[in-house]
Amino acid sequence: MTLLIQAAGLTDIGLVRKNNEDNFGYDLRNNIFVVCDGMGGQQAGEMASKIAVDTVLEYFDQSHTSAPVGGSRFEGVSQRAVSLATAIQLANQSIHDAGALNPTQAGMGSTIVAVAVEGNLFSVANVGDSRVYLIRKKDIVQLTNDHSLVMEQVRRGLMTLEEAAESKMQNVIVRALGTDDSVEPDLADHEFISGDVLLLCSDGMSRYVKEEKMAEAAGHDSLEQACTDLIEAAKTGGSDDNITCLLIRAVHPSWKDRFLGRLSAPAGQKTST
Repeated sequence: MTLLIQAAGLTDIGLVRKNNEDNFGYDLRNNIFVVCDGMGGQQAGEMASKIAVDTVLEYFDQSHTSAPVGGSRFEGVSQRAVSLATAIQLANQSIHDAGALNPTQAGMGSTIVAVAVEGNLFSVANVGDSRVYLIRKKDIVQLTNDHSLVMEQVRRGLMTLEEAAESKMQNVIVRALGTDDSVEPDLADHEFISGDVLLLCSDGMSRYVKEEKMAEAAGHDSLEQACTDLIEAAKTGGSDDNITCLLIRAVHPSWKDRFLGRLSAPAGQKTST
C-alpha cells in the first residue's frame, strides 16, 4: 500500500552566529526533501546552501532525465538514487561556477543531505556532515556517514567516537559541494514502514542533541512542534551554530484519504528562504 508522506521543517540562526547559512526545502508533489549547511565568508555559505536546495528541487520538478554529470556511474542503487546523485552533482557545478565568477564567493561550499520517496521506498544521498536519521518506534539509527576529518579517523581506527566528539577538528569537512569541480555523493536505498520518521539535520543539531531526545521528539503528533522542540533542545545543549531540522513521516492513509485519492500530503513546495 502506498504510504502518506507528511513533512515539516524549521531552521534557526542559533545563539551565536550573525547570519544563517543553513537552508532546507521540500516538495510534497515530488516527495523530495533537502537540508544544506553552507560555508564561506561574506554570506557566501548562505548563497551556496540556497543554490544547492533550489537546484535539487528544480531538478525533480522537471523531467530529470539527465545522465549523471561528468560520466559518473552509480552501481547497485535505484534509478531514484541515481537521480538524486545527478541533482546533487548539478548543484555542485552551480556552486563551483558561482564561486569562480565572484571573488567574494570564491571557495564557498555546502553540505547536503537529500531524500527522495517513492511509494514505500526512499533513497538517501549525502555530501558533508549533515545527517539523516531513521526513527522506527523508539529506535533510532543514523543512515549517513559524515564526510569529516574526525569521522574519517574514526573509520580508520585512529580515533574513538568519544575522542571525535571532543575534538576541536569536528568542523573540518573533507567532502562538500562547490569546493571542487566534481563531487561523489554517498547513496543508499531503504524501505519505509508505517510510522517511520526520518530526521534530516545540520550539525548544529546533531552535535548537541542526543539521539534519545531526537527519537522522543519525533514521536510528537505534530511534526511542526517536534521541529520546535528539537531546535530548543539544540540551543539548550549549547549549540554555537545554525540549527536546522526537517522531519518526514510515513503513515497509512486513512479511509478518507483513500476515498478522496489523497496519497500524499497537501501539494506544495516549502523552502527556508
